[in-house]
Amino acid sequence: MRNKILSVAHTRTAGMVVLVLGLLLIAGSAAWFALTGDTGVRYSADHDRTIPMWFRWIPALVGVALVRLVPLPAAGTGWTESRPRLEAGVLLASAALFAVTLRLAGGGEPAHTILKALLLLGVPATMFWILRRRGTAWRPAAAEPNIWRRWAPAIPVAAWIVLSYASPWAMPPSELATTVAPTTLILALIAGFLANSLLEEVFYRRWLQSRWEAVLGRWPAIVLASLLWACWHVGVQGTGDLPVDLASTFVNQGVLGLFLGYLWSRYRLMWPIVTVHGAVNALPVLLSLL
Repeated sequence: MRNKILSVAHTRTAGMVVLVLGLLLIAGSAAWFALTGDTGVRYSADHDRTIPMWFRWIPALVGVALVRLVPLPAAGTGWTESRPRLEAGVLLASAALFAVTLRLAGGGEPAHTILKALLLLGVPATMFWILRRRGTAWRPAAAEPNIWRRWAPAIPVAAWIVLSYASPWAMPPSELATTVAPTTLILALIAGFLANSLLEEVFYRRWLQSRWEAVLGRWPAIVLASLLWACWHVGVQGTGDLPVDLASTFVNQGVLGLFLGYLWSRYRLMWPIVTVHGAVNALPVLLSLL
């Protein structure tokens, strides 16, 4: 019993350390940009144009608030007592390796797709296959089916979309649709959805965040997954100045990741996070056609 109490205390301490350090990284990055007077962040890997960092913050923070305010049934998502430390550690190492190797490879194709397929899909799939054959794979407790839980995320998701693409803080449209053939555009959007929106949300939220939630708790895991997700964007949106590039991703993708992570943690549904992530990549392109 004493060992169990000590283990819980150590876990809570570790969770608090991760949470505080992660939030300090985001807040410190924002303060750094504010003090330098350069608050613009890149919002696409296709060009170097920037938007004020709070254009990303306002929709994401409103979304977080709405996720918190939308009531849920009393029977929420639970966890088994086991702590999947091995799986959590392997997934964290794979995420870190993806960010590092992508930057070293220059962030272009085909390195981006190959590394993503290998480290975000191949490594986890192999690990899960091995552990399941041994009967030691971790499984979260299933959420109780409920129609309100299934559709309640539509409220914060819709608010985020309106604020992100039909408000004073709207993202600029992309010129991609006017520069390629319709067939090429459709194929690019489908490939982007599968390789970016779907695969990334499965890896960073469904797999990595879920396991770290079982180890450290909800918000430490959300912050950890958000920063790891943000870091890899240095490889495709970086300028070559690593501290500045990391800070830029922390105040951009890192803040958006808090919204995505909270959506996943609260509802345990894939469609809301895949919809938001898909909108980030596709709506600027599609809106330019209107």
